[in-house]
Amino acid sequence: MFKALLITKPASGYRCAVTELEEAELPSSGDVTVAVEHSTINYKDGLAITGRSPVVRSFPMVPGIDFAGTVLESQHPRWAVGDKVLLNGFGVGETHWGGLAQLARVKGDWLVALPKVFSARDAMAIGTAGYTAMLCVQALQTHWASAGVAPGSGEVLVTGANGGVGSVAITLLAQLGHTVVASTGRPEEAAYLKGLGATEVMERGPLGEPGKPLQKERWIGVIDSVGSHTLANACASTRYGGAVAACGLAQGMDLPASVAPFILRGVTLYGIDSVMAPMARREAAWSQLAAQLSHKKLAAFTREIGLADAIDSASDILAGKVRGRLVVNVND
Repeated sequence: MFKALLITKPASGYRCAVTELEEAELPSSGDVTVAVEHSTINYKDGLAITGRSPVVRSFPMVPGIDFAGTVLESQHPRWAVGDKVLLNGFGVGETHWGGLAQLARVKGDWLVALPKVFSARDAMAIGTAGYTAMLCVQALQTHWASAGVAPGSGEVLVTGANGGVGSVAITLLAQLGHTVVASTGRPEEAAYLKGLGATEVMERGPLGEPGKPLQKERWIGVIDSVGSHTLANACASTRYGGAVAACGLAQGMDLPASVAPFILRGVTLYGIDSVMAPMARREAAWSQLAAQLSHKKLAAFTREIGLADAIDSASDILAGKVRGRLVVNVND
């Protein structure tokens, strides 16, 4: 028997609860069984657990798009019993049972070796949010390198700054020597954001409202996890030849923008997908995280909760009440 969050959809509605399951109930389509040590709660997990958006495609479903742990059984040539592994995305927690459980059975092709400098808890303090932030940073780094843009030569905007993507993005950019401006709906968290490396904190209000199609040039780069008017305004105020990495939709899926920033200023908009990213890109992101991310900073934006606590935390993350990252100890 093992414990898991299980989402069901009975005739009376949508339900998520801590449930005891038999190992035989695990998906038969996986070829690696993992003893999960830690998982996490991302924005997408919040949508799945609450049922606020149709993230879950089949029922019953164990949510959790991330996990880290130790291989218990393997029929995959790359993995052996005792290997330390992590997983982000690939439809886990949506179409295939996920990581908010003490056991997971998945395809070995989806797994990444846990970097030696990280514990399973560290990896989930980063999670999909941090891994996505790294993909965004790498996209901007590649763009800046081709454009000859040096760290510190201009301001970089990070929206949704108090969330998981934002917290890691600020930390990474600051450690690379960039001047980071954090946009947040919680200005009372300014000290926290400056502690991560932001040089300025701006209230999100004007960014989140309808704006002009072309605005005063300010940013050499942007990492946006919000979407909608926020993304449109970020593009409109990006400097000539700058770049925007878009990875989220907390404000909305729409993009009420014009082509002006792209054809008059040569702004580049990078779409960042973490779910189905190729393995080489995943491994490069985790390698750079292992080399660069400060353990001290990681601890500063991480809080640990138990498996049962994940249900209430899902609503909190959707309401924007969570600072940084939530790590779920599935054995607590």
